[in-house]
Amino acid sequence: MGGGAADQPRTPETPPKAAATQRQTTNLQRATKSREWLTDPSSRGPLISALATSQARDRRRPHRPGALQAGGGDPDPDNPHVATFKRLAPSPWQATRTGTDEPLGSAVGKHHRSAEQPSEATMYTTSFAFFEAIADAGVSHCFVNLGSDHPSIIEAMVQMKSNPKFPRIITCPSEMVAMSMADGYARLTGKAQCVIIHVDVGTQALGVAVHNASSGRAPVLVFAGLSPFTLEGELRGSRSEFIHWLQDVPDQRAIVAQYCRYTNEIRTGVNVKQMVNRALQFATSSPQGPVYLCAGREVLEADIEPYEMALGQKYWDPIELGGLPPRGASRIAEALAGASKPLVVTGFSGRNHGIPKALVELADTVKALRVLDMAGSDMCFPADHPAWLGVKQGADDSIPEADVILVLDCDVPWIQTLCKPRPDAVVFHVDVDPLKQRMPLFYIQSDARYQADALLSVQQIIENLRHPDSEAAKLLSSQDLVAAEAARKESYAAKIEGIERAAAAFPDGTFGTAHLSKTLRSVCPEDTIWAVEAVTNTGFIHSNVRPTRPGSWINCGGGGLGWSGGGALGIKLAADAEGSKQFVCQIVGDGTYLFSIPGSVYWISKRYKIPVLTIVLNNNGWNAPRKSYNLVHPGGEASKVSNEDINISFAPPPDYAGIAAAAGSGEVHALKVETADKLEAVLKDAVAKVQAGRTTVVDCRVVLDC
Repeated sequence: MGGGAADQPRTPETPPKAAATQRQTTNLQRATKSREWLTDPSSRGPLISALATSQARDRRRPHRPGALQAGGGDPDPDNPHVATFKRLAPSPWQATRTGTDEPLGSAVGKHHRSAEQPSEATMYTTSFAFFEAIADAGVSHCFVNLGSDHPSIIEAMVQMKSNPKFPRIITCPSEMVAMSMADGYARLTGKAQCVIIHVDVGTQALGVAVHNASSGRAPVLVFAGLSPFTLEGELRGSRSEFIHWLQDVPDQRAIVAQYCRYTNEIRTGVNVKQMVNRALQFATSSPQGPVYLCAGREVLEADIEPYEMALGQKYWDPIELGGLPPRGASRIAEALAGASKPLVVTGFSGRNHGIPKALVELADTVKALRVLDMAGSDMCFPADHPAWLGVKQGADDSIPEADVILVLDCDVPWIQTLCKPRPDAVVFHVDVDPLKQRMPLFYIQSDARYQADALLSVQQIIENLRHPDSEAAKLLSSQDLVAAEAARKESYAAKIEGIERAAAAFPDGTFGTAHLSKTLRSVCPEDTIWAVEAVTNTGFIHSNVRPTRPGSWINCGGGGLGWSGGGALGIKLAADAEGSKQFVCQIVGDGTYLFSIPGSVYWISKRYKIPVLTIVLNNNGWNAPRKSYNLVHPGGEASKVSNEDINISFAPPPDYAGIAAAAGSGEVHALKVETADKLEAVLKDAVAKVQAGRTTVVDCRVVLDC
């Protein structure tokens, strides 16, 4: 098994020395002709022999437009290790080439080819089947950063691009930006997109974007090549470049495996479509997240027959979560109905755009209920409803005050060292992943936990509250609902008044993030989608932007800074392709802006004409590390010194908008504003430029912590 030529019996006419010389000559020929195939497959191991024999045989026979299905065909006369197939009808996906009516796999090449080398026009490889698979699965965009592992991928792109179903290819100079764009697209639409990267180094260059997609539950398919696994020209795609040795690592998948819902290696083209669909099924099933596939260059180069999956596309839908058990729904409904200070704490439930309406309906039924967004990763509850408490991160007075709490799709409902429910509070946790299986340490005070769909659960609770014979309805009718609603409205009015008062500009003409956000809300279109990555300033932005439309607020779902540059571009792509072409405004801290790789972001924006408004909150450095320090050492020596002394200052600040303008070669506008009296005019100008199709970056000098 797997032996070389020395393991084969020699004829008496071939002396050992002559045989050795002959083998050396043959190996030299193979090494210098990377597309020649083994003339004696039995001299190699069964797997290599199978691939070599299959590829050589496929070259000798013309490709046909019909598809193949495993099983039911004639035995393979050349090698028992090659799967046998039976003919199916031609694939309806088969693309036609530009300038010809012939389907892929049937055209005759116009240029001379050797008998063993297929015409490029007749080529149908694993890579072709890969693209058919993702297109059939609904992937509309591929964000790519290509390398030496992708010759077959490139050939497939060129030959298949004329097919209207073929995904749009977006070239991304940075893998992190590519992943963030796919993340942003998926966050708005719920549809998985594809990122194609280069071997181990491209996988590593995804960086924090993989963490963000995992923590933010964004369905993304990542595909990478592997260094070739042959080096003597045994197969097409065998090693041909110096770098192939350096990029050959023991376990490439392990680089990202702990962040992925599924990883695997594609080992043959004959089931690549099934492998792609299995990966996408994991990516789109709750809890959603990234998946990772990889394949050797020889596998991607392998010639196969066009085929359709025996298990049709309709059988690869994601797993759907159910609702609450009947007793669970009634138990929660009864607790909320009988509570004096009921509270919903949510985080990412608004990913389902039906949730805000359902929570409004719940709050209109339980008049004392209030809703706290503990993360601000999605618009979960409209800010114009009196039950709105805004966005906080880890602590709010409403938590220790509440007697009943419903935690709904939330990763960090409170931080124990800062804030926690009172001991007698009744707490329910409904989540796509209530155990937080990817967090080694997680637990909260909870009387019952349910793995269930948030929207179905809320609808069940409402139905129980409104059923005339239910215990919950009886409890609710015993409450003074008029007084509860009046108290809630009074509290909301006071909250809004406080927000407005705090958003005023300062007498010296400077302004904070709150004032900036209030002004932005007045000049941006009503349907604006806010892509926010502002860390310590998130609360100020949310309180003054006050989003009300489902899907109109998207914050980075994880802790890897730099998401919003590519994320905003992906959101705008999705809005233009599948939405109402909404205006997209990115609001980002100055340090986070630098993390986003703006040179790549704004080159992509220019090339593909993706106009967004970027607001850079220039407060001269990282503010978050000082806050972290003060939580642990509030009276420490470092609390008494400057940001320069603790190495978090960006003084003198870079030209943030100028970086974008340089990357956009004059087609990205750069603006700057430092005083409140000029702010509105500058922002109106910026909005007008974006509406005219030109990305604009505004460097806004803001005061800290306001």
